[in-house]
Amino acid sequence: MKYLVIVAFVAIIGSLGAALIYMMRGGQGDTAEGDVPRKNHMARALAFRVGFSILLFVVVLISYLMGWIQPTGLPLRG
Repeated sequence: MKYLVIVAFVAIIGSLGAALIYMMRGGQGDTAEGDVPRKNHMARALAFRVGFSILLFVVVLISYLMGWIQPTGLPLRG
């Protein structure tokens, strides 16, 4: 489970980095090969990040409910 969470965080950070690169390029080279507009690349990268974050949350929640992971840390009742 640890490795799944690590891979998910790397994908989330990578998507955020890709969105940053697309944002920094701005209007430079408005068209890619074949005259296809690249305006939606940043929005797609950010949408992927949000979707992957929600997916990670749901996976952790289901894992907790199924008993695959156990909470640690401070006890609820002292």
